[in-house]
Amino acid sequence: MAAGRGAELLRPPMSSGRATFLELFFDLAFVVALTRVSQRFAGLSDDTGWALVNGFGRTLLLFLALWLIWSHTAWITSRYEPEQPIIQAVVVGTMFAGLIMAVTLPRAMEERALPFAVAYLMVMVVRPLVVAVALRGHPRRLVPFRLVVWALASAPLWLVGALGPDHLRLPLWVVALAVDYLAWTLGWPLPWFGVSKIGRWRIAGTHLADRYQQMFLIALGESILVIGVVFSGADYSAERAAAFAVAFATSALLWRIYFYRAGLLLTEAFGRAGMPGRLGAVSERTHLLIVLSVLVTAVGYELVIDHPFGQPRPSWLLFVVGGPMLFLVARMRMEHEILGQVSRSQIVGLAALLLSTPVLIHWAPMVGLSVVVGVLALVAFLGALGRRGQPLEVPASPIGRDTSGDRDSEA
Repeated sequence: MAAGRGAELLRPPMSSGRATFLELFFDLAFVVALTRVSQRFAGLSDDTGWALVNGFGRTLLLFLALWLIWSHTAWITSRYEPEQPIIQAVVVGTMFAGLIMAVTLPRAMEERALPFAVAYLMVMVVRPLVVAVALRGHPRRLVPFRLVVWALASAPLWLVGALGPDHLRLPLWVVALAVDYLAWTLGWPLPWFGVSKIGRWRIAGTHLADRYQQMFLIALGESILVIGVVFSGADYSAERAAAFAVAFATSALLWRIYFYRAGLLLTEAFGRAGMPGRLGAVSERTHLLIVLSVLVTAVGYELVIDHPFGQPRPSWLLFVVGGPMLFLVARMRMEHEILGQVSRSQIVGLAALLLSTPVLIHWAPMVGLSVVVGVLALVAFLGALGRRGQPLEVPASPIGRDTSGDRDSEA
């Protein structure tokens, strides 16, 4: 009887795999957030040496905090019924907190540290507590309680970092975020209760795959926004118009490479997985890298459109070439997760970018982005050529094959 109370919050086995309108509305807050992250990265374009490393690390930390909020929400709506009023309230509350984090993000490592940390902790502590109470006597209530305990363990580090001296903020927040990610990886272990690894959770796998694809498209949309805003605000010239076109072609090729074969089969792979939670956990890390790579590449667009033939600097190479390189690495990882193999065309493309990097550091930004778009076009062409006339593969993921029912009692 106890297990029956709160069971109405769980996703039914035959629920739709499509995201609800509320979830798409929720993503709007993260459109703002990703734009703020991109702007912080863009502010590093003139930095070198330790200043560049430190600035990049600070912005990366803020991005990882946002990603954790978004990822947890995606898992919640894949695990619980998003049409239930309490789950909808949780999503809307998370959206508001995410919006606070977004608007404070440009100065979140400075004078706006406290509202950023408080908004983050409101999600990490209050949200699972609400879900646990709503589940009442259901066995799954122990999972959100685990999240509360671990979030409370890292909360003092977030608050002391926000309120304490500026020079302690970064190390304290690094440790706090490491605790939050480690807890997620280990399954929030507690004495006497063991662990509850997300790889064993019962989720709507096709819904989670849909959410990952949507977040990639949001990041790609942010890159298109950068292209349009930067070009519309700059003095028109033939050089900038050419940079505008090359930047757009780069984003179009990122879309093509992502969805060709493996990207199209992502939803089917989740549907076929015996334990979709395992595939979802691995795919979450892969999409973190993919989204980050698109944001970094978008900063490269801004640099190239603003100064297509300006004086080359080491920092711009990190964005113009480093972003696409990270994308290819993450895309190869995704192909292995879905098809159990890696495309030769992507290996060739990554090798080409690695070999060209030492030469490109001496050339103007426009040259670097032109080389990038040429390499990505080669990757797309070779990939299509190798599969010409062949039917679309059936997903053969080496992850999540276990159908033995080895799941937590709380799953």
